[in-house]
Amino acid sequence: MSYRLGSEARAQGHRLHVHDSLGSTNTEAMAQARAGETGPLWVVTQRQEAGRGRRGNVWASLPGNLAASVLWPVAGVAAGHLAELGFVAGLALIEALETACGTLPDTRTGRGARSLWLKWPNDVLLDGRKLAGLLLEAETLPGGRRAAVIGFGVNVAAAPEGLEAASLAATGYAGGAEALLEHLSDRMAVRARAWDRGRNFADLREDWLARAAGLGSEIAVRSGEHILRGVFETIDEGGRLVILAPDGKRHTVTAGEVHFGTAATAA
Repeated sequence: MSYRLGSEARAQGHRLHVHDSLGSTNTEAMAQARAGETGPLWVVTQRQEAGRGRRGNVWASLPGNLAASVLWPVAGVAAGHLAELGFVAGLALIEALETACGTLPDTRTGRGARSLWLKWPNDVLLDGRKLAGLLLEAETLPGGRRAAVIGFGVNVAAAPEGLEAASLAATGYAGGAEALLEHLSDRMAVRARAWDRGRNFADLREDWLARAAGLGSEIAVRSGEHILRGVFETIDEGGRLVILAPDGKRHTVTAGEVHFGTAATAA
């Protein structure tokens, strides 16, 4: 099966570039933007040799997994709304996974219903383990034009060893990365249209919170050497994490490494 976009994405004018091998799909998509491309343009590769995660971390992309990026048009999007694209993409991805996979068994017990959750700010968890990650990058190009690229990495066929990670194959999913991309491109088209360049982020925020991992529970966020502990209360109108500390004060967090439950205590 070869990669292709979904019917809704094609109807909205999305296009697709498929590569046998790339260093990074995000890097290639941004290079296309610098060359004058405006998008929506999807870039997907069979092998990604130098994938990136947030904060400079390496993203391991094993054979059979999905490595894709989309260059998204941001003309008319206020600078303060650009970060919201990460939440648009997160919802699109989790909905694509649900559409592609249906009800997934618990990967640890083999029983029960699917347990897919969004982990702030950019992960999808399956039964508490990392299944997918997103990377949103924005750049101001010569002439003042802005470009935004969203990268998607999904453990379809395999999960990296030695990490608390999950794969779709371990649940019995046999649809492949190609089928997942079709669903993802369609859901991205639908979710981005509803978001409407930030005008409807309030509705999207509520949908994101309904799928948020750890909402209402103990959380710890590490940023450098600083650790903030408390209860994950919500995300605010700008997508920032809101933590209710033990002293009753509320703190907003724009970036950090999130830990839940017993991991929060140990962080």
